[in-house]
Amino acid sequence: MPITWNWLSSTVSPLQSLIGFLQKQSKTNDVQKKQVIMELRDNLNLFKEAYEKPITYDRLVDLLSNDAYRNAVKENFHFKKIKSGNIRKHHIKDDRNMRYIDWTAEKLMDKIDEKIQALKNLKKLNGGSLEKDSQRVSLKISNLYFRMKLMADFIYAKD
Repeated sequence: MPITWNWLSSTVSPLQSLIGFLQKQSKTNDVQKKQVIMELRDNLNLFKEAYEKPITYDRLVDLLSNDAYRNAVKENFHFKKIKSGNIRKHHIKDDRNMRYIDWTAEKLMDKIDEKIQALKNLKKLNGGSLEKDSQRVSLKISNLYFRMKLMADFIYAKD
């Protein structure tokens, strides 16, 4: 079943500039920082591409990656290198993300990883397909997208 994208349509336009910004930010000598930013960029780009050419939940979950984040945690990477400070109200572009006020980049990245892993595990538990639970999965995927977009907006912010 192709993904329903009504929750994504209003954010596609600014998404392209965020992806471009993340591309520039990934040009660093810090290998872990580079990999984490590139993974965020690539995951957001998957949503943009899927919006333009709808795919199934299963395919999207297969393509999402959290390996760079997990490797960074193993290497004791300090996520303050990506963005220091806490998320403030002016960083939030979507009302559904208000609950993340005062979160750090590390805490938000941890929740992004958690959601990606939960979707991958749910797919495995459902015999390799998310189709049976598509309504709940749609909400989980949209929550994941808006978390990733908030992370990109937070990195993009000048303060």
